[in-house]
Amino acid sequence: MALKKLHRSACLTNYEEVAKALHISPLEQLRRVNINSACLTNPDIKIPVSAFIQLMENSAQAAGVENFGLRMAEGRKLSNLGPLAVVLRSQSTMRKALEALRNYSHLQAEAVSFLFEENDGILIIREELMPDRPEPIRQATELSLGVLYRALHVLLGDEWRPSAVCFRHPPPNDMSVHRRVFDSRLQFNSNIDGIICRASNLDDPLPNYDPETARYLQKLLDVINTQPTHSVTDKVRELVWVLLPTGRCSTEIVSRHIGLNRRTLHRHLQKNGQSFSDILDSIRSDMAIKYLVQYHRPIKELAELLGFSEPSAFSRWFTHRFGCTAKSWRQNQKSDNVPSR
Repeated sequence: MALKKLHRSACLTNYEEVAKALHISPLEQLRRVNINSACLTNPDIKIPVSAFIQLMENSAQAAGVENFGLRMAEGRKLSNLGPLAVVLRSQSTMRKALEALRNYSHLQAEAVSFLFEENDGILIIREELMPDRPEPIRQATELSLGVLYRALHVLLGDEWRPSAVCFRHPPPNDMSVHRRVFDSRLQFNSNIDGIICRASNLDDPLPNYDPETARYLQKLLDVINTQPTHSVTDKVRELVWVLLPTGRCSTEIVSRHIGLNRRTLHRHLQKNGQSFSDILDSIRSDMAIKYLVQYHRPIKELAELLGFSEPSAFSRWFTHRFGCTAKSWRQNQKSDNVPSR
């Protein structure tokens, strides 16, 4: 049985203030998802990511707003990231900071993964929230991207302006909070959740970098980074989840990211009773439900995002996997009714 992913309770920073400002009871909402109220004052308690995600969605619904998570992000500081903030501040360049974010984000949240793509002077910072089960994640996504945006502003200085901030979900009816938090162009119904910016200053020194402090912080990092080493299977699952929507999710590319050749990768997976195709099929199932639950995309787009060359191939696969067509499932299922596999 897979272990539940956990999050530092620092994710609840500003929750009580935002809830009260919107006239809902923070304690009542916490009780609904079995989160201890002590998490409001102690940022280092570990809470299940699924409970946090549900808290965000419940609170937005109770308050009658579409931007609850983003309202929380609006008051965040880099220091709220705790050990991860220490890691980011100890990096010399934006490139190093992004690499550290990818490698040490588990210090803050185990369900968040990052992928950085650099091409023709453009940098795409993609964020993937990978909950334990398919469920609506709009609030958690906006909170997470809002926090990332503010953190990069602190690290890079006020002159940093990305080209766009992208969301997979549709736009809200009221855009005022989004425009206040993101001083950039906003794209909704995008194929990614992430930030697009210029890659030209990736290797420029960060304004507040101090080599002596960085050496001390690295020693501290060696102490606080107690995350167990991920197995090859875990790494493959994470990479498939992140790479699948890009259309570049093959055994060769995943092997290259991990630093193994294809045959060695297959041997590692076989030791755990897995194959690359098994993992790919499992992740496709999770992502198919995620997209059907959260986004109103045409079936053709879903097929592309899940790596199928033709909608007909996706339709055959979905029917075989779930016993009905994706269109029928979307029409007949409520968002909280996930089919068994």
